[in-house]
Amino acid sequence: MKKILLALFIGLGTMAVQAQEIKWMTMDEALAAQKKKAKPIFMDVYTDWCGPCKMLDKNTFSDPAVAKYISDNFYAVKFNAEGKGDINFKGKKYSNPGFVEGRKGRNAQHEFASFLQVQGYPSMIVFNAKGAILNTLVGYYTPELLLDTLKKNY
Repeated sequence: MKKILLALFIGLGTMAVQAQEIKWMTMDEALAAQKKKAKPIFMDVYTDWCGPCKMLDKNTFSDPAVAKYISDNFYAVKFNAEGKGDINFKGKKYSNPGFVEGRKGRNAQHEFASFLQVQGYPSMIVFNAKGAILNTLVGYYTPELLLDTLKKNY
């Protein structure tokens, strides 16, 4: 009986943690979702080699209050500024022609990161419900600071 209760608590705990994760999507998916239901976009711009980007994932985006607020109020986009995927934004296609598959460390910057004028990593960019850039937050934010900033400004 104790084993059954323990398994039940572990199972429920796992479901609760999963329910508090941010559901990340691509920019193209977020723009398509905006056409069905207008909602701002919160974009996490990162690179694979960026230490503060990894801290943001581990500490801030995994925080249940942050995950809930972002999920409830935004379409959440994760964008690798040195990745190879294409992005279609406002009638223009952005890609990364200099991307080298399997390269260790830094890679070429994606054209969309250049368009966004990303100044550093991590960057978090907030777009309004029509796709216009409202603001860019640069650097590591604690869960409390990010939540406070988002609630005050968006």
